[in-house]
Amino acid sequence: MTTEIDVLVLGGAGVDTIVHVPELPVPYADSHMIRPGIVTRAGQSGDFVALALSGLGLRTHHLDMLGEDPEGELVRALHRDRGVPLTAVPQPLGTKRAVNLVDPDGRRLSLYDATRSAETDRLPEATVRELASASRHAHVVITQPCVHALPVLRAAGVTISTDLHDWDGVNPYHEPFAHQADLVFLSSAALADPEAVMRRIAERGRARAVVATAGADGAYLLADGALTRVPAATPPAPVVDSNGAGDAFAAAFLRAWLAGEPPHRCALHGAVAGAYACTVPSTRTDSIGPEELRAGVARLLTGG
Repeated sequence: MTTEIDVLVLGGAGVDTIVHVPELPVPYADSHMIRPGIVTRAGQSGDFVALALSGLGLRTHHLDMLGEDPEGELVRALHRDRGVPLTAVPQPLGTKRAVNLVDPDGRRLSLYDATRSAETDRLPEATVRELASASRHAHVVITQPCVHALPVLRAAGVTISTDLHDWDGVNPYHEPFAHQADLVFLSSAALADPEAVMRRIAERGRARAVVATAGADGAYLLADGALTRVPAATPPAPVVDSNGAGDAFAAAFLRAWLAGEPPHRCALHGAVAGAYACTVPSTRTDSIGPEELRAGVARLLTGG
């Protein structure tokens, strides 16, 4: 099948307001003086994955709902500037937005505006079907409209990946994404037993590989029935923020996976990209390039 798109990214377009705080949780006070300041920029999970994939040389297309508002214009401008095609379905409730509190160690707390979406939100089936028919793979963000697109993607015959983020392994909202994806990413932060959750995903769904990232401790990889540990990569500069690290991991893993690399090597690509993302301030949307990624994986393989 001839395709024009390597990866179709569904969902996760929005705007974040970055607030640097002295510590998390924020100490109660009437006011805090914030430095280096408060910045609003385009970029949520789907945006970060789409930009990272495009930066690594994959033909990428992003589909989501956007409002006709200043936040929506920021998202459209970001995609225009980075050369990533964007199909924006009108969202009467407005563009998704969040406030990210970031402490001096780079830890993050995200506050999402729940008024910018509704249970009735849908991505048009015809649009999903048309874009999927031109794609090799679809990466699905776990925003509400995207769950209804999963059967359409499956019928189109594309492989699917998703990121469950900090799923606790119990919340049923995440299960359709976990069970319909060929590749499943999640954080181990809220998991008491990562291996048990990963194996349950594989047993109940269709995942060929499940990856649970563990920050500075690397990651867990479940593939071909075996659980292995993936070493953490050394960041190339001081760590300033963890925002977007999981998205960077998923994008680099996908690039290697679509190139036919074995799962463990794909995970090494993810580890290098995730470590790089932690060196990028949360006010920016930079991502690792192909040459830096190759060099980082070579260092990780040789222990350098």
